[in-house]
Amino acid sequence: MNLALPLAPELLAQLPEPLRWVVLQRVEQLQNALSQIQSLTAENQLLRQKLDALIRRYFGSPKNETLDPNQLLLLLAGLTQTPAPVPPTPAKPAPAANATANRKPARSGIPENLPIETVVLLPDEVKANPDQFRQIDELVTRELDYEPGRFLWRHFVRPKFVRQTAAASVTETTPATPEGKLPPLVLALGLSQLTEAKEVLIADLPKRLIEKGLPGVGLLVHLILSRFEDHLPFYRLEKIFRQRHGVPIARQTMVDWTERLADWLSPIYREMIAGLIAAKYLQADETPIKYLDREVPGRSCTGYFWVYSQPGGDVIFEWKTSRGRDGPKEFLKDFKGKLQCDGYGVYRSLAKERADWILIACWAHCRRYFYEAKGHDRRTAWFLKQISLLYDIERRLRQQKAGSNLRQAVRAAEAKPVLARIGKALEKIGPKVLPQSLLGKAIRYAQGLWVELNRYVEYGEVEIDNNPIENSIRPTAVGKKNFLFIGHPEAGQRSAVIYSILGSCHRHGINPALYLRDVLSRLPDMQQSEVPTITPKAWAKAHPEARVLPPK
Repeated sequence: MNLALPLAPELLAQLPEPLRWVVLQRVEQLQNALSQIQSLTAENQLLRQKLDALIRRYFGSPKNETLDPNQLLLLLAGLTQTPAPVPPTPAKPAPAANATANRKPARSGIPENLPIETVVLLPDEVKANPDQFRQIDELVTRELDYEPGRFLWRHFVRPKFVRQTAAASVTETTPATPEGKLPPLVLALGLSQLTEAKEVLIADLPKRLIEKGLPGVGLLVHLILSRFEDHLPFYRLEKIFRQRHGVPIARQTMVDWTERLADWLSPIYREMIAGLIAAKYLQADETPIKYLDREVPGRSCTGYFWVYSQPGGDVIFEWKTSRGRDGPKEFLKDFKGKLQCDGYGVYRSLAKERADWILIACWAHCRRYFYEAKGHDRRTAWFLKQISLLYDIERRLRQQKAGSNLRQAVRAAEAKPVLARIGKALEKIGPKVLPQSLLGKAIRYAQGLWVELNRYVEYGEVEIDNNPIENSIRPTAVGKKNFLFIGHPEAGQRSAVIYSILGSCHRHGINPALYLRDVLSRLPDMQQSEVPTITPKAWAKAHPEARVLPPK
């Protein structure tokens, strides 16, 4: 916008002195008004960008149901808009008479080896006189049904046995009464009990997860999956057990059971950590979660799950009450290799102290900044297009199941030119964009991590982004919306142990219910040296029948 309002000097000279002064004063006022309009327009544009980003972040990604920013703007402006009438849906033509007969059954993917319950339906005439009829054929109609889970008592019956010789010796050495029973004096002294006690045989109880406790393995597995897989708070589980099954189990009891299970699973958790730290390539991320602390009454505090993983390997959650550097510093003290993460400053500060680390940035985080600026600056579309070219290369390599050497060669030939174009554009457009605009923030983020963003090209085993580990974190986000917070700081690490076990089961494609039932049944009788054989990764190799259907 040009604020200059040129006036011909000859025209001003023709005006009288009072009128000339009034014209100059009006021109100055108009220039000030135009300058203020330009400032407000720029401020309005920034506010609209922030509002749009807030709406997109609060109401979800484009894959979910989102709120149209135009709707909110209409509400803010007090406008009403009559929706356009919806055109009537044309009626579908009626199927032909033989369409049903020729239609083939759709493949639903439901396994055929499910248990079958057969219900035979006989006509009333046949029921009345079965001898008068002869069956010539039958029609079978299938339906898929479900029976909800049920509670049951399991009685461990342990019969007591006594050796025949022991019983005979008691009879031979003790005079018997005419009825064949032991004398009252012997019974009163308890001699028969002492003699019999030495010879009584009874089976030992199997070792249990909670000694002298009430729950069996099946109930404990159901509790873990309901709480950490289906994200049901304990108070909902208490309500379900009481109202649907008539079994009252207090919330605190379920909390105590969960604590004991986390203790049993801790050796597996530590074994998974040892294997992860020994790897040469890790991904790291963190996610916040609320928790309650008795020392801080009246409000919730913010803790963090620090998540570490290697693509295709186990997933480890670690609980910390802060987002400081002490958590990853302690966890990664023995790690040497490539660490892929977002732009959080803790990782960069730690990498400066560790010469044996190679820091690699995540392109998904970088792309997210440019996507938030989409629609506010047309230059953003060019950056998104170039980033999509990088992901097209990765998608093609994934479809080809390329190894690390081939990925490194293809990236060097195809991805490097794209990265060079993006780098030149950042340098050219960066100074021309407002720093506080959404595009300005995206450019500053990319420039601040440009060296780390380019490093994935040099290593074929490294992924282009941190999406695998973010997919492992996503279930905890669902849980946070349901149970809102963790009840105690110490409960955070117990949750981290269970989340690590379940996340690793999903990473290796096995049914967590089958894994937990088998492992928890065997753990009480296992030695420490056997723990490496029951990690989710090792268990998945030994039990291919426990594979689950891959997601669509």
